[in-house]
Amino acid sequence: MTTQGTAARPATRPQDEQDAQDAQEDAAPAARVPRLSLTPEVWIAAATDVLELEGIDAVRVDVLARHLKVTRGSFYWHFRDREDLLRGVLLRWRQAATEELTLRLGQARSDAREQLRDVLTLPFRGRSAGRAARIELAIRAWARRDEMARQAVDEADAARIGYIAEVFAALGFAAEEARRRALMVYSIDVGSSIVAPLGEMARQGEWIDFVERLMTA
Repeated sequence: MTTQGTAARPATRPQDEQDAQDAQEDAAPAARVPRLSLTPEVWIAAATDVLELEGIDAVRVDVLARHLKVTRGSFYWHFRDREDLLRGVLLRWRQAATEELTLRLGQARSDAREQLRDVLTLPFRGRSAGRAARIELAIRAWARRDEMARQAVDEADAARIGYIAEVFAALGFAAEEARRRALMVYSIDVGSSIVAPLGEMARQGEWIDFVERLMTA
């Protein structure tokens, strides 16, 4: 990145000793990074990785820049500040873990009972399920002390429960009863993704059969 590119950063950016060091790095030819070399999605993915492994307090611009092997200055081509990045993390999480997921589940099968079974199998879908659970746990911990994260979690919970309630409605349950059962299934799914007590496929199948019978009786 050139010195001219550094001058184009937003004036509201915090000015501290690290910023001064970044300015020196940006001016050095060996440290120059094309401003378009990293997309916002790359920064969001890196932030999500750090969030998953180290928690929200570790999601800092300097940490991400080290992970991505760029100077902090390149961050400000895409985001106004750290909060702007965190807003992007929450938006992408909602898209992937709620909107895209429920869309896939709804389109995969037409039978409501099979759709319910698909919901119940979510915590047991290998490494991808394990990573999704770790990210969600980190976001829920963050939401305990941050209003923006709290709102994102509340919206995701409501959308997921709403989808499951639609499945129960399709099975013939009245609206209020469908919502009660949806909340129970959702709580079971969230709990199973955290404790994951069932390691063997046979035991997982037995558990899913049991919950399905219980929730559709």
